[in-house]
Amino acid sequence: MADMKGRDRLTRLVDFFNECGMLRKTPRTGYQFLGSGSEDVAQHSFRTAVIGHVLALMAGADVARTTYMCLFHDLHEARTGDFNYVNRIYNKSTRTLALEHATEGTGLEEDVLGYWEELEEAATLEARLAQDADQIDFILNLKEELDQGNKYAGQWLETAVERVRTEWARDLVETIAGTDHKDWWFLGQDRDWWARKNGKSGKKSE
Repeated sequence: MADMKGRDRLTRLVDFFNECGMLRKTPRTGYQFLGSGSEDVAQHSFRTAVIGHVLALMAGADVARTTYMCLFHDLHEARTGDFNYVNRIYNKSTRTLALEHATEGTGLEEDVLGYWEELEEAATLEARLAQDADQIDFILNLKEELDQGNKYAGQWLETAVERVRTEWARDLVETIAGTDHKDWWFLGQDRDWWARKNGKSGKKSE
């Protein structure tokens, strides 16, 4: 990071925003083995943050801290890339060092590294909820792939569910298992809408 010295804080913040943008170009690599599905790290981080926010509300926990931990939990992957479970057998990444370099000179060091350390220790309720939010986002993706016919997604689901830590997350996971991923849009329409879609009135002809 020697060549980044001397850049003022606003410039380093712009550097930081550009680095965050790399997450939109960083694929989550586990889907290579599943055989279907895909997403980038930014997509994953967004829904994880939403889920974490909801879990914290359900649990009466600190909503802001839980949400922030979710938001930044994979920020290091802008530099390291996403290592799936097979990659990790052979490759190691210095995730904390990546975050230190990413935040250096931004004024965000204490906040972002603090969230990261709390998440990794998983000693607080908020950290456990954030960990669960990470898993629930993955579980939702796996359920979608299972609904669409990928039988291997069911095997992955069993393993992912075992990693859930809190009672609130377990309640959500149980509901996810019994909910078709398309219900929110398919059942949300007036059933006659589907008949009218092709210009039909929906009324029976006399």
